[in-house]
Amino acid sequence: MPVHVVDHPVVQDALLALRDVRTPPEEFRRVAGRVSLLVAAEALRELPRAAATVETPLGLASGSRVSAEVVVVPVLRAGLGMLEAVLTLFPAARVGHIGLQRDERTAIASQYYARLPQPLDGSYVLLVDPMLATGGSAVAGLELLREAGATDVRLVCVVAAPEGVDLVSRRFPDVTIYTPAIDRELNERKFIVPGLGDFGDRLYGTE
Repeated sequence: MPVHVVDHPVVQDALLALRDVRTPPEEFRRVAGRVSLLVAAEALRELPRAAATVETPLGLASGSRVSAEVVVVPVLRAGLGMLEAVLTLFPAARVGHIGLQRDERTAIASQYYARLPQPLDGSYVLLVDPMLATGGSAVAGLELLREAGATDVRLVCVVAAPEGVDLVSRRFPDVTIYTPAIDRELNERKFIVPGLGDFGDRLYGTE
């Protein structure tokens, strides 16, 4: 199964704060950024590198530089809460946006906006969407990225459900999912249990 569970102690500590119903929006945003940064760092671990040399005040130093283009694509609106953290890690990344709205009755995602940088072929693309529930939004986003030419895509989320992991794995077996947690199940409303509630509502205080 193409899933990488990020079990770093700091990630797990922060995830518990996100789950806590008592965490206010301002704290939720801060902690969400910390989780996103660490999970994104794991997703960027395999970035290709090229040898390089720089001159320090005392001589030459050998090292390496990232040799690939990075594109970050948040799924609106909740994915915006993860974007700044990824850009902190890689400020040179290009940014796209995908707007997907889930029907609360059917849980089916419909696209209302898409703006992607070009070209995507050859770029290292991170699709960031905090909640992988049914997998419908993730699959819709991945399909859009593939149609736009993306060949190397990672999915970065904060909490996943087995149903969403299964769907993405079946439809896109070459896409690795990076997440701190795979929770128990979805409830009758297709919310992740135990989850952390509606990520966007908690992020922006719109509950």
